[in-house]
Amino acid sequence: MNTHLFALPSVPEPLAELIPLALDLRWSWSHVSDALWESLDPELWQRTANPWLILQSLSPARLEELAKDQAFCHQLNELAAERRAYLEKPAWFQEVEDQAPLAHIAYFSMEYGLTEALPLYSGGLGMLAGDFLKTCSDLGVPAVGVGLLYQEGYFRQIIDQCGRQVELYPNNNPWELPITPVRNGEGQLLRLRYHFNGFDLWVRAWQAQVGRARLYLLDLNDPANPPSDRCITDRLYGGGLEQRLQQEMLLGVVGWQLLEAVGIEPTICHLNEGHAALAILERARSYMQRHKVDFELALTVTRAGNLFTTHTPVAAGFDRFPPQLIRRHLGFYCELLGIQVEELLALGRANPDDPNEPFNMAYLAIRGSGAINAVSRLHGQVSRRIFAPLFPRWPQAEVPIGHVTNGVHTPSWDSPESDRLWTEACGRERWLCDPCLPGEQLRRLPAEALWELRAQNRRRLVEFVRAYRARRPAAFHYLPPSSAPLLDPNALTLGFARRFTAYKRPNLLLTDPDRLARLLSDPHRPMQLILAGKAHPLDEEGKRQLHAWIEFIRSHPEIAGKVVFLPDYDMQLAEILTSGVDVWINTPRRPWEACGTSGMKVLVNGGLNLSELDGWWAEAYDPTVGWAIGDGHEHDADPAWDRTEAGQLYELLEREIAPTFYARDGRGIPVQWVAKMRESMAKLAPFFSANRMVRQYVDQYYLPMARALANRHGNDQARARQILKWRAHLKDHWHTIHIGEPKIDTQEGVHRFEVAVYLGAVDPDAVRVELYADPLAPDPLPERIPLLPEHPLLGAEGGFLYVGQAPAKRPADHYTVRVVPHHEEAQAPLEGATIVWQKE
Repeated sequence: MNTHLFALPSVPEPLAELIPLALDLRWSWSHVSDALWESLDPELWQRTANPWLILQSLSPARLEELAKDQAFCHQLNELAAERRAYLEKPAWFQEVEDQAPLAHIAYFSMEYGLTEALPLYSGGLGMLAGDFLKTCSDLGVPAVGVGLLYQEGYFRQIIDQCGRQVELYPNNNPWELPITPVRNGEGQLLRLRYHFNGFDLWVRAWQAQVGRARLYLLDLNDPANPPSDRCITDRLYGGGLEQRLQQEMLLGVVGWQLLEAVGIEPTICHLNEGHAALAILERARSYMQRHKVDFELALTVTRAGNLFTTHTPVAAGFDRFPPQLIRRHLGFYCELLGIQVEELLALGRANPDDPNEPFNMAYLAIRGSGAINAVSRLHGQVSRRIFAPLFPRWPQAEVPIGHVTNGVHTPSWDSPESDRLWTEACGRERWLCDPCLPGEQLRRLPAEALWELRAQNRRRLVEFVRAYRARRPAAFHYLPPSSAPLLDPNALTLGFARRFTAYKRPNLLLTDPDRLARLLSDPHRPMQLILAGKAHPLDEEGKRQLHAWIEFIRSHPEIAGKVVFLPDYDMQLAEILTSGVDVWINTPRRPWEACGTSGMKVLVNGGLNLSELDGWWAEAYDPTVGWAIGDGHEHDADPAWDRTEAGQLYELLEREIAPTFYARDGRGIPVQWVAKMRESMAKLAPFFSANRMVRQYVDQYYLPMARALANRHGNDQARARQILKWRAHLKDHWHTIHIGEPKIDTQEGVHRFEVAVYLGAVDPDAVRVELYADPLAPDPLPERIPLLPEHPLLGAEGGFLYVGQAPAKRPADHYTVRVVPHHEEAQAPLEGATIVWQKE
């Protein structure tokens, strides 16, 4: 399938390189071509930052004029050569790829935040997906993204005269977006067919180039489809449960079919949240068809190559669908899989035998994946607790969920001034090298350079907000009349921007409005606050919290110009805000912030974090790099604790943060503040980058999983067939196992255990008998010590005396004997969750 035959603008031959340059979204993070696009249409560039739109807006006469401009053509050719060098140069992955047969990573996500010119995101999940693809491009990791093209995407926000949020849904015209339709080898538009609502619909396919990576997008807005079905892909997270299920069918099932249609056979299927879980089924169905095997064997093979990343910190956050909805929309699909609908429903239930339990996409993702990871260390603990019902009687510490803490694509979020400083200190390859290296190089910079960076970034933010108000004065109608200037480029600048919803506590700073107003209006240590964020259209509480901020600004004329709410929070505002603020404030209820990457974006720009000990900050914080509120424990939605933490916020701002910022030496430098800046930038920015994150995914998941997939597929699926026999054997005979009372002898610092274990009809090689002890702080891992069979027990079928020893550093009664499934090629409890305990 040739995907490079597009209906493209007609440009003179000397300008041919404009087309691939405009279509490669690398311009969203590598700004070498900015000056070229700005020179073509300064106003359109400022408003859209969309080279593809600028190129299509040029008249034939203007293009002919440019083709004769030698200086312009020389600039274009240099940029084209720079792009080719980037695409062709071997990268980090090429040094490690021979370790496993890893051809393609297919990354499935409901949203992608790549650039404001392609608005297919709502928040952090999309930002992560965009940063992931960009970093895969930089590191040479062979990733391809799969998502949906929404006619309207997520809503745009205005604040009305009453200070309330209003949602608007402008149309995304695909011909103006930096994407192209996928075409087949004959140049015809590629259209896939899929079964929705009882009949087939046409699915259109689009492609975005992301440096070395690609992003494929699907939509149903085809004129051949009925109008009602064309709207299935109208909005991101819009509509009801039925529309959500239809979108997820499109993403998972048709998304996998699209990859096959363009000749891509992924090794790893990476599910960014449970929305894409149906890709697991389609991958298995495709394997069934190609290798003439049944669904159970196909799933056993292919799950080894499926990775599920969960982002949800509360069980209620997962997509759940009524059984009747699954029957209606996926009944026909179960026939293709050769299974009953009830078998599919069982894969999405904690209790497979409960006919009333909803179908949970996250449960399907777990039961069809070879590995699961959370997105921060704390979120890993939370996720193990959430998914414990799928692994009954297993200790929470052993619920098979690891973690890869998120990171941000630093080149997308550093300001031009920050980019220059890091380049001078660490070189151009700083975000592609070992994440440990840049920090040590940055620590050598003088205090003057770091403080000048902070001043430049703050000044850039203030100038942007002032210009933004001048361009869109109606967006700032909530500001009280005042002759005071809007913001001060020299004042301590605080930033708070995120989704307005109850668990993020966006109004924690408003707990004592008068105290906040006094802090902001302090004539000796002035502060200013810039806010942004949206409330989901159905989140009335979030809308009330947003409205409270508008009312606070209106009702306190003494802080005129010191508090600004920027409407319609998007990627452009996020980049300006995170680069310009001195302190980034984050106030979620622990542990409801899975990761919270917005605070990571300030690191490269010299901003500091003041945050709840939640998400990434719980593992990043120490007093040398920023400030924290909370006590590291969970308090749920306790109003009294909210007031306590609000008091901590005010105390830190008044007694630590403002005094440190304004304590200057003879050169005008706040020495202690710059020391925190230096440590934050050096210690945190390299580690909490997507460079480290993607490397970790490759090393800990992709390469080992690729090898496991190859093992299960090879030799006519011999190992996968063995795993199925092992699981069937355990299912049939597990009830015959029981454990006797152990004998314990403690001498010379060692506990020696002897225990009679009766395995009944279970093969001793199919299980592992071991001592188990819960973790001892600070070690998060439990102790598991194998017991070995010393001899059979006379007169007892399947009875053996097992022996072993444990160090006597903890009491013997901490240890419990248990029997767990064991197979060299399988994972317990992920693929075998049965367990027998001594004390049952």
